[in-house]
This record gives sequence, C-alpha cells and structure tokens, in this order.
Amino acid sequence: MGKVSVAEIKELMKSTGVGMMDCKKALEENDGDMDKAIEFLREKGLATQAKKSGRAAAEGVVTAVVKGNVGVLLEVNTETDFAANTDDIRNFVANVAETIIENNPADVEALKNEAIANGTGTVGDALTELAGMKIRENIVIRRFVRMEGALASYIHNGGSIGVLVKMDTDLSADKVAAIGKDVAMQSAALNAPYVKREDVPAEVIENEKKIMLAQMAEDPKMASKPEQVRVKIVEGKVGKYYSENCLLEQAFVKDDKLTVQGYVDAEAKKLGGSVKVVDVVRYERGEGVEKKEENFADEIANMIK
Repeated sequence: MGKVSVAEIKELMKSTGVGMMDCKKALEENDGDMDKAIEFLREKGLATQAKKSGRAAAEGVVTAVVKGNVGVLLEVNTETDFAANTDDIRNFVANVAETIIENNPADVEALKNEAIANGTGTVGDALTELAGMKIRENIVIRRFVRMEGALASYIHNGGSIGVLVKMDTDLSADKVAAIGKDVAMQSAALNAPYVKREDVPAEVIENEKKIMLAQMAEDPKMASKPEQVRVKIVEGKVGKYYSENCLLEQAFVKDDKLTVQGYVDAEAKKLGGSVKVVDVVRYERGEGVEKKEENFADEIANMIK
C-alpha cells in the first residue's frame, strides 16, 4: 500500500461524495491511482459515478450568444465574484463573444490577436488593460466554442452555466428556437455527459458492466444467482445507464412521461417538420479549476494524524 496525500483524499471525497477514511483506503489499495480508486469505491457500492464538476470552482462569467445562424459559448474567469459582476467584465465578455462570432478564431491564442468588437486594439490588449488597470485581478479567457446552423442557447443564473444547442432541421431557425432552448435547459439542469447512446464509448459500457457485476458479487442475494441471470440483469442496468447519462434518453424535465427525444419529435410533428439535435455543449463556470481551500485541507490533515 502506498502513502497518499491529503490533497488526493480531498479530491476523491469531492468527486465521489464518499467519507474520508473510505477514500483514504481506496487510494492506498490502488497506489494513489484516482480512477482505480473511484472504481474500487463503486464496486464496493460506496460511490455512484464520479461527479464531473466535483472540484472547487473559480469565479467568472459564462455567456451564450446566437446571432442569426452563428452562435458562441464562452467562459471568462476572474478571481472574485465581485469582479465577475462588474459592468467592465460583462461588457468585455459581450465584446469578446461578438468578436468570435464575426472572426471565427481557431483558438484562444488566435482570439487574443483579433481586433476586439466595439473597441480599439486587440482582444489581448483589452484583456491586459482590464486586468492591470481596471479590475486589478487575474482574468482568463478560458474556452469557447463557435457553431453555425439552427441554434439555441440558454444561460442559467446570470452566467453560472451556459449551453449551446445545434439542430438539423427542415424548419426555420425561429420556429425551432423554443425546442432548442428546452433542450438547453435540460442540459443545464441534469448535465448529461453524452447527447445520445451512440456517443458513449464502447469501453465505458464495458467498464460499467464490470462494475455492475462486481457490485452483484458483493450482494449475497445477487451472488447466488446463475451467471446468465446476472448478465441479463446487467444488460437491463445498461439501459438505465443510457437513460441517466444520454441527454436525449433522459426523462424530459417539463413532462417526465416523455424522453427528451420524445419531446423533440412531438414538437417537430406539431410544426410539420423534422428536428434532430446534433450537438450540445455545456459550460459550467470554473468547472475543473482548482481554488485554494486551505481550511478544509488542514481539517483533513488533522483528522488522519
């Protein structure tokens, strides 16, 4: 067994919701390998699927803008919530989003060299001035995605979550906007990692099956069943995995008698056309960006001394 750090225990606790000592044991049993430790906890029935956004979040703004058939989803991070809510930051984010729509830069570095919309100089110049002279905080243009087509967007809670949805349709964009917004709101609320079951990698499903079989082996009632019965039960559980993790197979939040796909199909039929959701991108402000939580780390350190 290898010795593990407080930071590793803290990360595993945050991503699984499991208690400190169980996380410590899982890491020690797996030589500090985070992914194997998560599987270990799941096989023991102590953890569900690891939370994607379990890490501490940075501050900032997520925005989604659609102009005609072009849209952008953008995240800009700041050090404090106070800075994120200033007019200077909000205006900067709006101008950067418009720059992306107009110029279609390849990535963040290319974006910084573009002339900023509604201003003078480049995006990089505006960023430097804003961070160094006005806000006096570290400001980061973290990521963006630009799409073209029939689009819809949704922003939750003033910029904590943003979603951009692309549809393939024979109807006009204005007619399907409400459908797209409902799909975007579903994504914002339930954060499915995949749009449809075909997007789920085969190795992910095989790994889920392995974990399910291991869970059964830990359950005396299930362990006594014949292997072919357990395999059949697992196949049924895989269907539940799809319904929880694939956006179009989730129960629709506005009417749980329908799946999201069922809702889209029903609305398209009412409009006399077809609508297919082809892409959904969801940004949650600061997800995966580590912020210092020294008091929490000290607390864990004191508990395991």
